[in-house]
Amino acid sequence: MSDLDTSRVRRAFERCVSTYDAAAVLHAEVRTDLLARLDLTALTPRVVLDAGAGTGGASRALAQRYPKAVVVAVDTSHAMLRAAGRRQSWLRRFSRVRADAACLPFGDSSVDLVLSNLMLQWCNAERVFAEFRRVLAPHGLLTFTTLGPDTLRELRSAWSTADSHRHVNPFADMHDIGDALVRGGFAAPVLDVERYTLTYPDVRRVAADLKATGSGNANPGRPRGLTGRRRFEAMRSAYEAYREADRLPATYEVVFGHAWVPASRPAAAGGSVSLDDMRRELRSRRGV
Repeated sequence: MSDLDTSRVRRAFERCVSTYDAAAVLHAEVRTDLLARLDLTALTPRVVLDAGAGTGGASRALAQRYPKAVVVAVDTSHAMLRAAGRRQSWLRRFSRVRADAACLPFGDSSVDLVLSNLMLQWCNAERVFAEFRRVLAPHGLLTFTTLGPDTLRELRSAWSTADSHRHVNPFADMHDIGDALVRGGFAAPVLDVERYTLTYPDVRRVAADLKATGSGNANPGRPRGLTGRRRFEAMRSAYEAYREADRLPATYEVVFGHAWVPASRPAAAGGSVSLDDMRRELRSRRGV
């Protein structure tokens, strides 16, 4: 469900740590809405994964919400996890593990809740869902957000008038995501879409915010080298058609989803992992 250049994605997130929190207005608002949906579930998890934790905003909130649980921030970016460690509260601490969400270093059925905020659009969701399904215990919950195809529609349309290259990453449709969850072995998936609109004084600020949050163009067929002035001006002029009340909109289609692991599952080769085993494993991985 994604053919993005993952090494480029990883480098972008490594570089944007110092600018991420100030620019990630959308990420923070969506995270708040995603966490609020947990109020609708009666869940007392022992182990919680924040997959794609970034600087740890959701990890901190999860540690506060579930004080008796082991909360683990997982991210591929070493720099993001270091920042998450600096920002955690001494009262509500969480562990940090550097790992690819499609290859988690945790045992089968060892996790009760996986939360992932705006990470899946950077991954092959099929593989990530399969890995989430593997580590989640029976009755475990996956709750997540990702970006839908209407995201940055203004920017995509404006660039299409300037050249034939892909300047905006592709995003999966909600129905395709739901199908992937079912193929991954999840039960009772529920998905819905919310739209968020950020506004900017000019298109350069749109581009600056995308760069500051690591959300650059990671298409394999993206144009190489610097964008010429003529093409940029053609894009900028086309984007101006969307201006309202002296501001330019940037639309984000956000897919919210949750799904459960069935009550019974086939025995896996790796077996389950006890809570004490998980704590010992996390202690051995500290020092991120």
